Amino acid sequence: MEPVKTIRSRTAVLPNSNIDTDQIIPARFLTTTTREGLGKHLFNEWRYDANGALRPDFALNKPEAQGCRILVGGRNFGCGSSREHAPWALLDYGFRAVISTEIADIFRNNSLKNGLVPIVVDEDTARWLIEHPGAEVEVDIDNATLSLPTGAKVTFPIEGFARYCLLNGVDELGFLLDRMPQIQAYERSHHV
Repeated sequence: MEPVKTIRSRTAVLPNSNIDTDQIIPARFLTTTTREGLGKHLFNEWRYDANGALRPDFALNKPEAQGCRILVGGRNFGCGSSREHAPWALLDYGFRAVISTEIADIFRNNSLKNGLVPIVVDEDTARWLIEHPGAEVEVDIDNATLSLPTGAKVTFPIEGFARYCLLNGVDELGFLLDRMPQIQAYERSHHV
């Protein structure tokens, strides 16, 4: 996992509420155990028509959405079944953060474990972001702030251990493996 300290990007906006994990990455694409290539199937049913052609009216297919690293979604983003493939697909597509007024717990946890930053903001901030697709924003992980082009700086909740892992580019297993000498020393000193 790469360290994540600051994300500066324009925003892509999908204002729909209740975007569930099956809409993010349909179940038929869950046959892989690797992350690579899942981005091409992100929002598959919305991005492509029945013949596999891109739908030009879908937000992520528009030229102004290309290269955006931050996705703004409607309320209750990532609801539905638990699938780690959902944050994998978002990351493989190029997103590094998702912003919403509400992010489903399991999706939020899966995101943090994989380096995708889930950001919960208040209604006014979300409304402004939805009304201004393509806004250039900055996410500061260390200070847990989202800076808007208006000059507003909004704080968002992030648990301390998750922040540490993001800033240092380690997952939970990596965190434990980094402490293996201390763990082994403790085990030797407390062996019964």
